[in-house]
Amino acid sequence: MKRLLLLASTLFLASPAMSAEITSRITDSVQLTVDGPAVQSTRIGSSYSVSGSNIAVETLGGLTGGSATAAQTISAGSYDIGTDEQAFTFSETSLIGDTPVTSQTCCSSGLITAPNLYGDSITSNGGTAGSLAGTLTATSVPTVTAGGAGTTAVGQRTIELSVFR
Repeated sequence: MKRLLLLASTLFLASPAMSAEITSRITDSVQLTVDGPAVQSTRIGSSYSVSGSNIAVETLGGLTGGSATAAQTISAGSYDIGTDEQAFTFSETSLIGDTPVTSQTCCSSGLITAPNLYGDSITSNGGTAGSLAGTLTATSVPTVTAGGAGTTAVGQRTIELSVFR
């Protein structure tokens, strides 16, 4: 009797048979991109250094001047050997930095016509659409047409069919 009760409760609590579920999903997309022009430029600053041993400094060189619109200039130093007939070392290094720029000319046909470039620069031209195109229709796969340089075209179709979940 206990077995019959256990069997009856198991059948009663069992899940019903899977019911049919039909899902159909179609997703179409087209993505068209035309790159814009860009300039990335980092200004390099001025520097001056001098080092040595057994060197007598008569006039120390260095940087002079400089403003918001003009780079610094280097002034020459005057150096002599400290003790004659003794070993010496001497090193003088200078770097004139970039002159500051306060404005940038803009674009024409995807190009920056006259970019202001500093000592460390990266430039890229903008794309040209040309014949860049994409088409979506209800009955076929999306189509894309290549454009000019600096363009991207992506067409995608996703189809999902699910009978049982």
